[in-house]
Amino acid sequence: PCPLQGVDGDASVHDRVLWALHISGMDDLLKFLASAQAEQQWALHVLEIISLMFRDQSPEELAVLGQGQAAAEHGEDTRELETLRQRELAEKRARALQRPSRHSRFGGSYVLQGLKAIGDRDVV
Repeated sequence: PCPLQGVDGDASVHDRVLWALHISGMDDLLKFLASAQAEQQWALHVLEIISLMFRDQSPEELAVLGQGQAAAEHGEDTRELETLRQRELAEKRARALQRPSRHSRFGGSYVLQGLKAIGDRDVV
C-alpha cells in the first residue's frame, strides 16, 4: 500500500492521531501512568506508546523546538511581568500624589463638661 500523500503542510495521519490524543486528554493520562508509583505495571506499555508517538521525529529537532518554545514563553512572561510592574509603580505614584504631603499631628481636643477649670470655663 502506498502512503497517504497530501498537500504540503497537510497533517499526516500520524499527526492527526497525535492531535486527537491530545484533544481527548489521553496524553495527560499517559503522563500520569508514566509518573505514578502505583501504576508501574504499565510503564513498558507507556514507553512503547511514547516511542511510537515520536517515531518520525529526530532528537535534535525536538530539542530545538523545546528551546524555542521555552525562550518564547520566557520572553512573554518577562514582558507581562514588566507591564504589571509599570502599572503597579504608576498606581503607587498616583496614591502618593493623592495624600497630603504633611501629616497633621493635631488629634483634636476633649472637653469635660461639668468640671470647671480656672475661670468659669470647662476643662479642656
